[in-house]
Amino acid sequence: MRCMTKAGFSLFQIRLAEALQYRMAALSGATVSTFWALIEVAVLTVFFTYGNVGAGGSINGMALPQAVSYIWVAQWVHAMSYASIDGNLLGKINSGDIGIDLCRPLDLYWHWFAHTAAGRISGLMMRGTLVLLCGIAISLIGFRNIGMGLPASPLHLLLFFVSLLGAFLFSTSFVMFVTAIRMNVRWGDGPMHLIAVTGGIFSGGYLPLQIWPDSMQTFLRLQPFASSMDTPARLYVGSASMQESLLSMLFQVFWIAAFIALGRVIMNRRIKTVVVQGG
Repeated sequence: MRCMTKAGFSLFQIRLAEALQYRMAALSGATVSTFWALIEVAVLTVFFTYGNVGAGGSINGMALPQAVSYIWVAQWVHAMSYASIDGNLLGKINSGDIGIDLCRPLDLYWHWFAHTAAGRISGLMMRGTLVLLCGIAISLIGFRNIGMGLPASPLHLLLFFVSLLGAFLFSTSFVMFVTAIRMNVRWGDGPMHLIAVTGGIFSGGYLPLQIWPDSMQTFLRLQPFASSMDTPARLYVGSASMQESLLSMLFQVFWIAAFIALGRVIMNRRIKTVVVQGG
């Protein structure tokens, strides 16, 4: 077990160092995310200004300044939470090079888990950090109504970082679940894009889940994708009660364990019928 952990950590470091070399790709991605955040902020400003808002100008307990900060945090976290399979792993599945990894004295799932995790964290460190700095800079130069605000409290900031770790593990475990399903299936990229869009919608990447209709709030809190962006963002802005926030963090732990278990079971079954010549 110790050797397996050491090998996985080494693979994580190698993949992370490789991913951090793509600086221009990170810059272009951060530029897109920044403009997307500004568009969402503009839409939300109009919605909160002219929409049917409640007392104090809030919707389900979320005010406009909180919604704006929510958008910036979501775009920051989005850099590591996209649901696409790692390109290197997808290439191995399609070409049959998976046979090389099967020959290694390592558990294939945890080998690929470390590889995927490095890709998630590199996105947060490069693309996500640039988006975060843009949101902060906009506030510092005087446009606080469209820039990223401060956390609700030091306690909320601490819980935010804990939930950010949960979002990282959830994103990695979910992508590994999708990767396991993709093994031995030649279905093209269409279904993967559909999964990515669905995850983006139900994670709060397009619209804060808290301002969705009241009738959907229970479902939105229980469904897995909220663990990737919505939970950290709500903790940062403090738009949910402490009890609801802690419950959301418990859901993160549940979904992480569930997708790891499902991913391992599916991968172990797919390995028995894998086609090394391709697919």
